[in-house]
Amino acid sequence: MEKKGTIHRISNKKRGRPKIRFNFGILILIFALSFAGCFALYMIAANTNDDFLDDSDDKIVVQEQATEAASEGEDVQPSSEATAPAEKPDIVNPVPQSSAVDEEYFDGCCLVTDSTLLEMGSHTAFKDVIGNAELNAVACNDVNVESNYGTVTVYQVMQLKKPANLYIMLGSDIGSSEVDDMVAAYTQLVTNIHSYLPDTKLYVMQLPPAAYDTESVTNEKINLYNGKLLAMARDIGVYCIDTNTALKSAEGKLSEEYWDAENGKLSDAAYKALSDYIRTHTA
Repeated sequence: MEKKGTIHRISNKKRGRPKIRFNFGILILIFALSFAGCFALYMIAANTNDDFLDDSDDKIVVQEQATEAASEGEDVQPSSEATAPAEKPDIVNPVPQSSAVDEEYFDGCCLVTDSTLLEMGSHTAFKDVIGNAELNAVACNDVNVESNYGTVTVYQVMQLKKPANLYIMLGSDIGSSEVDDMVAAYTQLVTNIHSYLPDTKLYVMQLPPAAYDTESVTNEKINLYNGKLLAMARDIGVYCIDTNTALKSAEGKLSEEYWDAENGKLSDAAYKALSDYIRTHTA
């Protein structure tokens, strides 16, 4: 008996590709690694920044308050602690009399001056004196002076020196320069220094009176100049010390004891009087 042959039919349809199965284990692993990475970054920031947690809490509180206020229809105002500027000390000019400080006070002081007070360091304990005969009010921003930082402008010296107390006496060009030009240049210098060194106590010193009037230099002109210096100090927010009155006689000119007629300069007594006046007129 013959065996029947088995017929195998080949289908024309292609066999389908195996389906890709979604592996939840891989998804969990990716989530865990992402969480671990974020947590590690958070811990690094928290440990390297002492205020990190405090700042974050403050931001959250402020945000919550803003959200609550907005939902209630209230106007949100910025925090006064974040926007209030630092309070500036009240400045009374000219500086009134105060208790006398010791001469050691001058150890933290610097004087910028022209020929008017160049010899201050030779007569008093005020030793840190910067200036020269070429320096004056109208050229105070341009003339270079010698210092421990090289030969540079007064402003550049102050940027590096950063004195605790700075006194400025300029005005040797009274009579040769226009008063308004002198004050304009002086204002620029004081403004620049005060802006760069807001913590430095800056004293503008009024020009001493003249021993006698000349055709170009009169006490009336000096008084006009000093009045503008006082207004300048008030506008900028620095101190002004009335070193004019400290040396003035009842006749409105330089007292005879404060003038060395032989040398045509301020006397030793004048320098001592200025030193004592500064020590009894500090802010």
